[in-house]
Amino acid sequence: MSLNQPNQLVPVPSNPLQIPAAPTLAPTSATKGEPPIYFSLIIPTYNECKNVKIIVEKLSQLLDGSIPGDYEMIVVDDDSPDRTWEVALSLTPDYPQLRVMRREQERGLSTAVIRGWQVARGEVLGVIDADLQHPPETLLQLLAEIKRGADLAAASRHVADGGVSEWSFVRRFLSRGAQIVGLIILPGVVGRVSDPMSGYFMVRRSCIAGKTMNPTGYKILIEVLGRGDIRWIGEVGYVFQERQAGESKVTWKQYIEYLWHLLRLRLARWPMGRFLRFGAVGFSGVFVDLGVFYVLRTFLGFALTRSAIVSSEVAIISNFLWNDLWTFGDISKRQPGKRQRLKRLLKFNAICLMGLILNVLLVNLLFNVFGMNEYLAKLIAIAAVTLWNFWINLKLSWRVTDVN
Repeated sequence: MSLNQPNQLVPVPSNPLQIPAAPTLAPTSATKGEPPIYFSLIIPTYNECKNVKIIVEKLSQLLDGSIPGDYEMIVVDDDSPDRTWEVALSLTPDYPQLRVMRREQERGLSTAVIRGWQVARGEVLGVIDADLQHPPETLLQLLAEIKRGADLAAASRHVADGGVSEWSFVRRFLSRGAQIVGLIILPGVVGRVSDPMSGYFMVRRSCIAGKTMNPTGYKILIEVLGRGDIRWIGEVGYVFQERQAGESKVTWKQYIEYLWHLLRLRLARWPMGRFLRFGAVGFSGVFVDLGVFYVLRTFLGFALTRSAIVSSEVAIISNFLWNDLWTFGDISKRQPGKRQRLKRLLKFNAICLMGLILNVLLVNLLFNVFGMNEYLAKLIAIAAVTLWNFWINLKLSWRVTDVN
């Protein structure tokens, strides 16, 4: 492998976020004309000048001993104020396998990884954090999984030999909670790995080549699983380390971006016509609820709590009848009989009750824990519960195996 020329940055691709089937090296690249290699590792950075030299040194030692001359590392820096890109570039004379990209127009870890993969020469594409919270030694175990035949190898905190070092109860709760939300919204993707929020993994180029990526926030693994052709997945346990230098970039906004990312992937494979009918029925239920509540309170003199309970139940029954007739009518016809309808009604009631509980929990979490505006928190909770009610009802109340 030829040496990188000093002070030469890798050009930033400007085309859509799509991984080419074969390396497409820019004319100004120092590696132009060189053959493909086995492994390309992307190291996305932002204000990591204190860590970048350490991570490059450790990774080089490991990979030189495992696949010498058959790998590259690409630091993709989002124009860090601490000039991480400049520090990384100064290392290239001593580490000929190192390349550096400085992004001045784009931001975000996920897109940084994809831009790095777009200029990579490897048959296998990987990513690792620069903050040393991902132990470099695990990389060799991930490579071993790929060599065994895996399409994707992911480092996990939730399998044997995995864990977190000094996380607080709240952080552990939020991490697990995010995973549970992912399983609810996108079970066919999130459920394929034990640690869907891992940012430490590698994948065969052929599994994602030609796929247009559209990631949000920090969780690139979910995007790869959702859009790639991944069959065999290998997992390796690792212990998430505490940051040695610099500041953590994880805030409540990353959790909101994660939720939005899940919803976008879900909607990409969503039975949209059925969902819109479900939404219209739910909207009509608001007026049924308010109308019955008004009659009970004004004309019949019911107490407040009793009126609220009865009106809510009437609205639930009304929503069920319309959904059974219209939203899921094609499925209901294959499940005839009063007994089957009663089962669907009871399931619908139970799911709506769980949705109400979820609504209250989400509002309190977003408002009390993350400090979000109470009305915005309520709006997000309503949207999440609507999706919950639709998806769980689709899978349980009106069970179907093939949805168009």
